[in-house]
Amino acid sequence: MAREITVTLEGGGTRRLAAGATVADALGEAAREAVAARVDGRAVDLSRRLEADCHVAPLTPENPEGLEVIRHSTAHLLAQAVKRLYPDAQVTIGPVIEDGFYYDFKYDPGFGPEDLERISAEMAKIVREDLPVERQELSKEEAIELFSSLGEHFKVEIIRDLEDARVSLYRQGEFIDLCRGPHVPSTGRLGVFKLTHVAGAYWRGNERNPMLQRIYGTAFARREDLEEHLERIEQARQRDHRRLGKRLGLFSFHPEAPATPFFLPDGAIVYNLLVEYIRGLYRRYGYQEVITPQILDVELWRRSGHFDHYKDNMYFTEIEGRAFAVKPMNCPTHCLIYSEEIRSYRDLPLRLADFGRLHRYERSGVVHGLTRVRSFAQDDAHLFCTPDQIHDEVRTVIEMITTTQRAFGFQETRVYLSTRPEDSIGDDETWERAENALREVLDGSGLSYEVSEGEGAFYGPKIDFCVLDAMKREWQLSTVQLDFSMPERFELEYIDRDGKPKRPVMIHRAILGSIERFIGILIEHTAGALPLWLAPCQVKLVTVTDAQNEFARSVAERLAARGIRVRADLRNEKLGFKIREAQQAKVPIIGVIGKREVEEGTVAPRLRDGSQPGPMAVDAFAEWVSSESTP
Repeated sequence: MAREITVTLEGGGTRRLAAGATVADALGEAAREAVAARVDGRAVDLSRRLEADCHVAPLTPENPEGLEVIRHSTAHLLAQAVKRLYPDAQVTIGPVIEDGFYYDFKYDPGFGPEDLERISAEMAKIVREDLPVERQELSKEEAIELFSSLGEHFKVEIIRDLEDARVSLYRQGEFIDLCRGPHVPSTGRLGVFKLTHVAGAYWRGNERNPMLQRIYGTAFARREDLEEHLERIEQARQRDHRRLGKRLGLFSFHPEAPATPFFLPDGAIVYNLLVEYIRGLYRRYGYQEVITPQILDVELWRRSGHFDHYKDNMYFTEIEGRAFAVKPMNCPTHCLIYSEEIRSYRDLPLRLADFGRLHRYERSGVVHGLTRVRSFAQDDAHLFCTPDQIHDEVRTVIEMITTTQRAFGFQETRVYLSTRPEDSIGDDETWERAENALREVLDGSGLSYEVSEGEGAFYGPKIDFCVLDAMKREWQLSTVQLDFSMPERFELEYIDRDGKPKRPVMIHRAILGSIERFIGILIEHTAGALPLWLAPCQVKLVTVTDAQNEFARSVAERLAARGIRVRADLRNEKLGFKIREAQQAKVPIIGVIGKREVEEGTVAPRLRDGSQPGPMAVDAFAEWVSSESTP
């Protein structure tokens, strides 16, 4: 009699099956909707055979893991179609990413939009063929021999780097790929996909390696989900800060300074207003601003620990035979300032803020507009305090963060407590103390939070605050990080109440984070329609005819005297044209001045939302604009 096993199903039911039955057998009718399954918590194919008692749960397209299986299988579908149409193309890797997938190919002629159409049609054909997707395992040597015979040299390189003695492959029709899986049972389970664009990417992200062709795509189980996603992509394109920044004249980039923005006059206004907003918080919460050098001896970075953990992202130079580094962060310089004098417990907390320019080397393949640059400034600050001041200091920083996020219209926030990473410095006891301190503050704050295991900074645990923008995308902005290590490295001390020297605790914190990155995020969140207080031009005066120009100039002068950023469009153009142009420039308030307004000494405002409050006397208009121009 065949040996039997007991399968416990999702929901609590059980099923007795012969050993060697498949996951699909165990699921029964539920297998019709599933694309894969979890067996004792591990994702596997529906064809996987069961040899012992286990727990089985289906993965359906409605499940995030099930959707990931669909997207991963669609990446294989893409690779198969490319190999059919372009036999000389070599396949490399095809992972799932957020909202989709990509596959990299070595194909020197490159792919264009017309190629994507051909590839999509071939993918649809393979779906109709409903090819079984079958898993097989080979020894490492057998896999190398197989892919060598196929001329897939990149796959051979990947396999050689694997430590596993055996590797898994997936075959569908004539196509075979190296993969851990799981995958859908057949290509007929796919079909709702869209290839979106092509980009260049270096093999393994290294610019010294060959340039590959990366085809991006997405896939869903339902057509309506795909259409909704494509609509979001179009909205994102319309809101792209790179596009809007250029159109609104805020910033530019030049090849002479790769990944380093030039802020134009209007962009500089926004930049400086953000800095001033943060300085207002500093005045309210007792911070002192400092200015520190940008180029410092490499030994400082060895002492801080950054050289060992961050040197690949730093810029170095040599001056008079001495090695220097361009600073990627401010914390070591603040430690030097702290160490300049003997500190008492009465001097703490000491809160040092710094808008110093930072430089970090980011590979060309990952830089992106303002959100990933090589030169930037942060609203960076470091708090030096006693251990019993940690709770109040972190609580106050959280108050600054929540106030700021509301001021910029971010309504939804996600909070993450990040714990010790593998690549860390410091002893276990110190890390445990630091993590517990942050956990206690969060528990007392009433904020809900998730724990991100192993995602802390190398020198200490942290709390990250992420906002959801208007398109429900998550952005990490603010951070609070405890650091017991750097005060040790710099031998920082304060004299406690008992007259004995003690180590202070160092708290790293940022509210907006990188000013450059925050501007990019805010542009996309607002679609370029910045709040009135932050808009480079708050009021645009437009005249109906040249006859009103003199009055418009006088109104502009009176508004400017009140600190309002105003411009007057006195061109001999039609009123409708001037208004449309101001609307396209995202000006919050358009002040129309015609014959009647001149006679009555008024301005007729039009707001960005289309409303028209009605004519106002000039002084009343100025008072109204000023009262609305607060964060």
